[in-house]
Amino acid sequence: MRSVLLAAVAATLALSLPAKAEDVTVAVTAIVEHPALDAARKGVLDVLTAAGYKEGENLKFVFQSAQGNPATAAQIARQFAGDGPNVIVPISTPSAQAVVSSTRDIPVVFTAVSDPLGAQLVKNMDKPGGNVTGLSDMSPVAEHVALIKEILPNAKTIGYLYNSGEANSVSLLAVLKVEAEKAGLKVVESAATKSAEVQGAARALVGRADAIYIPTDNTIISALEGAVAVADEAKLPLFTADTDSVSRGSVAALGFNYYDVGKQTGEIVVRILKGENPGDIPGKVAAGSDLVINKGAAAKMGVTFPESVLKRATKTID
Repeated sequence: MRSVLLAAVAATLALSLPAKAEDVTVAVTAIVEHPALDAARKGVLDVLTAAGYKEGENLKFVFQSAQGNPATAAQIARQFAGDGPNVIVPISTPSAQAVVSSTRDIPVVFTAVSDPLGAQLVKNMDKPGGNVTGLSDMSPVAEHVALIKEILPNAKTIGYLYNSGEANSVSLLAVLKVEAEKAGLKVVESAATKSAEVQGAARALVGRADAIYIPTDNTIISALEGAVAVADEAKLPLFTADTDSVSRGSVAALGFNYYDVGKQTGEIVVRILKGENPGDIPGKVAAGSDLVINKGAAAKMGVTFPESVLKRATKTID
């Protein structure tokens, strides 16, 4: 009788304990693969490893890219929901929206989402409730506008290159218009709904803008080289919100180090694996920002950095 009682108690305890490290699966998805999102994914994995969850030993770390296709993102989300991992980490707004729509039970930790409220991922960042929490990478748009004016004091018009179907980019456009007006700048829009349209959308800004500004828009950034080629040829300075894009040819970016964003996301994932309820963990805006400049790109686009920018840069690419 005593052995039966002990077995029953053991079974009850097993059900109430958080997932054991040897039984952990973390499923990650992103709308596309590009350096910033890849860095975020690596940051998540490195934090899991440091916490004792080691891939191939006691951690199954699954990743799937939607290759820029929202329908594929929805398919991946449904697959993950059916597989039942311990935590799902969607990187980017389209992937997060797909995942959040697919499960009400599996913990979800979104990341690299500019406007979680506007994307309807949570109703309250401080008290998200339910099975969802995560990290916003809302861009410091006012600082971006100030940087463009500092580097190009005679600029009158900013060309905004974005995907009009991405909720983050639409939200950021509204913010940009407000901040640009304060700085005496006009905003001209040019949209590309898929990567194949990016170069043409960039070309549409030639002659209409004094600079191109690209937000943390995964469609545009995944095909950044096409926009850079146009900017080089037209000597039209191109700025990005994504610091990883500077090495790919933009003049400058003030933004997050996405590896650090991934690490901050991974810390939330670990808390959930150790038993916390995602709905009780406040969502937050990622911490930290870097100023990265590219002297070679600047020379091609006819830009000379003022001394004030050179001194503040946290990283300079020659």
